[in-house]
Amino acid sequence: MFLPRRTFLQLAGLGGLGVVARPQSYLPTAPAATPDLVILGGTPGGIMTAIAAARLGRSSLILERSAHLGGLPANGLGATDIHTRGATTGLFTEFVERVRQAYVARYGSGSAQVKDCSNGYHFEPNVCAGVFAEMLREQAARITVLTQRQFDFEPENLTMQNRHIRALRVTNLENGTVETHEGRFFIDATYEGDLIAAAGVPYAVGREGRDEYHELGAGRVYKYWLGEEGPGSTFQGDNAVQSYNYRLCLTNVPENRVLFEKPASYRREEYLSLVDDVLTGWHTGMQVKSVTEAQRAANRERVARGLPPEIPGMPKGIWRLTNMVRLPNGKVDANCQHLAFISTDLPEENWPYPTSTWAWRDQFAQRLRDYTTGLFYFAQNDPALPEWFRRDCREWGLAKDEYGDNGHFPRQLYVRAGRRMRGQHFFTANDALPVEKNARPPLHADSITASHYALDSHAVRKREPGRVHLDGFFSYDTKPYTVPYGVLVPKAPLDNLLAAVPVSGSHIGFSTLRMEPCWMALGQAAGVAASLCLDRGVAAKDAPIRQLQDALLSQKATLIYYRDLTPDHPQFTAIQRAGLKGWLPDWMARPDEALTAAEETELLKKSGLTAPSATPAGTSRGQYLTHLLKLSK
Repeated sequence: MFLPRRTFLQLAGLGGLGVVARPQSYLPTAPAATPDLVILGGTPGGIMTAIAAARLGRSSLILERSAHLGGLPANGLGATDIHTRGATTGLFTEFVERVRQAYVARYGSGSAQVKDCSNGYHFEPNVCAGVFAEMLREQAARITVLTQRQFDFEPENLTMQNRHIRALRVTNLENGTVETHEGRFFIDATYEGDLIAAAGVPYAVGREGRDEYHELGAGRVYKYWLGEEGPGSTFQGDNAVQSYNYRLCLTNVPENRVLFEKPASYRREEYLSLVDDVLTGWHTGMQVKSVTEAQRAANRERVARGLPPEIPGMPKGIWRLTNMVRLPNGKVDANCQHLAFISTDLPEENWPYPTSTWAWRDQFAQRLRDYTTGLFYFAQNDPALPEWFRRDCREWGLAKDEYGDNGHFPRQLYVRAGRRMRGQHFFTANDALPVEKNARPPLHADSITASHYALDSHAVRKREPGRVHLDGFFSYDTKPYTVPYGVLVPKAPLDNLLAAVPVSGSHIGFSTLRMEPCWMALGQAAGVAASLCLDRGVAAKDAPIRQLQDALLSQKATLIYYRDLTPDHPQFTAIQRAGLKGWLPDWMARPDEALTAAEETELLKKSGLTAPSATPAGTSRGQYLTHLLKLSK
């Protein structure tokens, strides 16, 4: 089976990087025989699942509903969400390095673009799509990509037999026909969790209360941004889903800027509360608690003179609408403004999304697009807003060279949380928080990746009078943690299904796992695990953890984070193994330091071994650990 090169590049969403499609050249895809893996969702997690499996000789079929691959990073999320670079590696850092090299190749190593790409962690949407396409193209002999294939989560769209999924059915949106695709192993890489739902796997939607898992931030909570919890916080659970938005790719470069136009469904009254916020400078940060009446009076005088107010911590101009991170070529990743009562998030209206039909979801996606476009149009044009504010907002518009087939607007909305599987391990906030001050979070010996991001949820309700912030909008610090294999594995007795994106976790626990670097790592682990299960003829729950970890380590994945250790260190695998055994609980591994007698005694005690042969003088900790691990097998 072959696809024309041009077709493959279009399906993969390749743009930029100066790549020219050559219609007469062909790239092989997976053979027409039943693929080893059927992956639902062309998200980064789904892409990395296929690539990891392909590198182990396995074939995959990726089924993507839209016409483009890449999910959020290819649709505006160009500022990578990770707190500690190096906590998550493997295919994710390979992706990041390819991004950096793409800018070096195109603009030169000393260019502004290379500087602004921040070592590959910041990128334009078209560059991201190009890198994903390149990675897939290299494995085209084993990976088939079919876009515009819609899976509806009714059980009749699965063929099940003896605790196995045998096939799934999708609708070809290009011609309306129904297709059946058989496979040996199935991966849910959708943001929504549609495959696990159709398979009858238990899942969660909404918020658990604080009393259920004793989690920080659980339930109904009003919190000053990066500050204390405020009045109205009951910490009770409910069915609320954190809000979605679009991660916009904006620019203030005039020749590449497209200003926002008024949408047909424009409702001015939706945005009027913004006026008072702009005129008073009010926001949701802790600084507003200390604002005095004298400061308020001074600001009223400033506004009367046509000047902006001055409130500590106040977002100014366009920043009142959106939080922006610089990308190459004069662009920014524009997210919701965390300090605002009204921004690009649209709380409440998305609550039905995870379990609704695609018809409903498409209507909501259009509603959110119209709302977002209307917000910027209001900010740039409405006479109720002061001219200094409108003028600043008019400096910004959509990037003309992105999403040319979609009015320069992102094609994928930011589904921060859909269904969350109830799996073999239910990840909670406590899995990401230190067990004591300066210590690590709980150590999972079956770790498939390390990761690090805050417990991070966006609002679930719109503005409410008298509240310090929107309900559910918060961030709590964590420490780099380990993610156990069980978050991928359904609790229900299904032998050939893993969830790489709608993984198992509470609302709070999932809020840190849901970042794309972690999803890429989880996809990599899912691809390796599925391959090993097929090799050995075992169920997903019985995947050989030692072999899974060995394979991931050989692919330079980090399973436990150390500040002074990178995957290219000669003793990387030994130190990772020792760390997962609990032998190295500190944040520093010190692999190249000479081993002391006291350290040797302590490591021997932890390993349960008697003294090995005499340790040569000058032996490093990394070398000694390698030797000790060989003896402990």
